[in-house]
This record gives sequence, structure tokens and C-alpha cells, in this order.
Amino acid sequence: MAGIALGLATLGIVAALGVTELIQASNLLYEGLRWTGVLFLLFLAYQGWRGETEVVATDKDGDRRYFARGLLTNLLNPKAAVFYVAVLPTFIIAEQPVLSQTITLTAIYVSIATIIHALIVTLAGTLELFLNDSRRERIARRALSALLAAVAIWFAFSTAR
Repeated sequence: MAGIALGLATLGIVAALGVTELIQASNLLYEGLRWTGVLFLLFLAYQGWRGETEVVATDKDGDRRYFARGLLTNLLNPKAAVFYVAVLPTFIIAEQPVLSQTITLTAIYVSIATIIHALIVTLAGTLELFLNDSRRERIARRALSALLAAVAIWFAFSTAR
């Protein structure tokens, strides 16, 4: 969760510094970010489908690996990037300082996302006994992976310029 929150906060700070305007103005940067996000989502779906990810980290190396994965996942998260490029600016009041508004809105967004992720982790912990069955785990992984691949495909079409 810490990696995810840091990734979202980093995107928010980058947006606050005006990089989203640069991305919006450059077709090459926009398409690069867009396709990197789509390909990363498809990669995650593939890994989940094949069951190549570990479910539980029990050592410091595992903790670092999951932190890095959460961070990278959110730095390449097309949904988060689109939020900062397209949605967040609609809440900015032109007559007030943009930087402070963007940082405040980012803090709110990261806080809400962190609470939601904490609830997901809690639910996953609650379902652990149910999902410990290898057949159920495989079904859940594949269903979630198929949904993730569908989101990637939808995103590829819906964000085309």
C-alpha cells in the first residue's frame, strides 16, 4: 500500500509541476504514456493468469519487492495518469494558486485511494481461507486477470486521440 500511495503522490506532484500540460501538448509523450500503461496492464494480467506472482511476502526482500511493484504499478497506471491529466484540472479554480490546489487535491485523492486499498487488503485477508484452495485461487486469479486485460483494451480504445 505504501508503494501505491507513493506512486499516486508522485504522479500528483508531477501534475502540480505542470508535466501534464507538457504531456497533453505532445502527441509523442501522450501516446508513449498511454501505450506504456496499456502494455503494463496487459503484462500484469498475463502474470496473474499464469499465477506468476507470489501471494504473501514474508521477508524484507519480499516487502521491498511488493513496495517496488506497487510504486511501479501506479507510476504506470493509466487510470491514475488520466485522472491527473483530465479530471483533476476540472476542480482547479483559475483565480487561486494552481500549485497549492493541485497538491491539496492530490493529498485528498491519495488519502481516499489508500483507505480503499486498505479495505481491499482487509477483504483479501478475510477471504484468505476461502482462496487458499488452489482451484479457487486459480479461478479468482484468472477472472481478475481477464477483467484487467479487458480494462487495458478498453483504455487503449477510449484514450485514443
